[in-house]
Amino acid sequence: MTTTCSTVLDQPLLRPAELGDLRLPNRVVMAPMTRARATGEGLVPNGMHTDYYGQRAGAGLIVTEGTWVSERAIGFPNVPGVYSGEQISGWRRVTDVVHALGGRIVLQLWHTGAASHPDHLGGALPAGPSAVDPRERTHTPGGPKATVTPREMTITDIRDTVAEYGAAAVNARRAGFDGVEVHALGSFLIPQFLNPRLNLRRDAYGGDPAGRRRLLMEIVDTVAAAWDGRRVGVRLSPYWTAERFTADERTLADYDALVAELGDHPVAYLHLRGPAPAAPGAAPDHDAFARYRRLFDGPLIANHGFDRETGNAVIGAGLADAVSYATHFVANPDLVARFALDRELAAGDPGTYYTGGAGGYVDYPASRWGDGVRR
Repeated sequence: MTTTCSTVLDQPLLRPAELGDLRLPNRVVMAPMTRARATGEGLVPNGMHTDYYGQRAGAGLIVTEGTWVSERAIGFPNVPGVYSGEQISGWRRVTDVVHALGGRIVLQLWHTGAASHPDHLGGALPAGPSAVDPRERTHTPGGPKATVTPREMTITDIRDTVAEYGAAAVNARRAGFDGVEVHALGSFLIPQFLNPRLNLRRDAYGGDPAGRRRLLMEIVDTVAAAWDGRRVGVRLSPYWTAERFTADERTLADYDALVAELGDHPVAYLHLRGPAPAAPGAAPDHDAFARYRRLFDGPLIANHGFDRETGNAVIGAGLADAVSYATHFVANPDLVARFALDRELAAGDPGTYYTGGAGGYVDYPASRWGDGVRR
């Protein structure tokens, strides 16, 4: 007697997709996750990074952890950069393995701005759009600390930062990546410029919503120049809430205009973090994604709180072209196979998410025959 495994290969999540010039074999995207394993000198990706991303090469697209565009961008311990030759070589080993295993991978570009701390910057003040403390908690080598009042970036600072993003994109291509994603999420540099509570400038980079979004648009255009075709994604979080960040109607209206304008720039996809689900286990809010789907003509990746069922639903409803998963990919390196074979998902250990060595990073096993098959 032959035993066969139940498959559900007609899922929307398992269909091929095109995000700009990125061709995906499925629509299950690995979301960027800071895992803080670059513990050696120079914040260089190491062998564990190669194993970690190689194990997850079955994703339709891997978006790496946020990666520093320069030493001035640093704001979290043990996160790799992409501004040195050693870092480029380290990332090259990662991309070679992912590609050998049939995967696709883009590098996320990150700058923390005023959410950094002097402890990361050799004692220097972090820089932001204005001299306004974002009132965040920042992780430093000495533990969590409160942010400080930053210095206001000069026009020269801004131009240098845009150039650093451009150089990082060139380095990402040298390292073998298939594209890059601009980190414009949370409470970091780009969202600080978008935020009228933190950006009090009266020059071309402030004053009104169009001025506040100018930095992002310049970064997108500069980064895109390093690539042939559309290979630059942008990750946004209009629903982000913190002391200086609110998801009120003014904020959402500003993001409406921003998302509409992104359609006029060489963007491969919009990666949208939605609001937190209303309760644990609740389905993500489709209306939140529909709002921006109407404004952006390009491909959209939905993120935040999705499982297999809700991921299939948001794609089936035409509200997203792909869905990204973070914590599900931590403990399930073979997440796509588990979705395809209808297998239970393993749970990760939050105590190892942001610190440690191999444990909780590269030691989660792939599922085996008979493991958690739902009948």
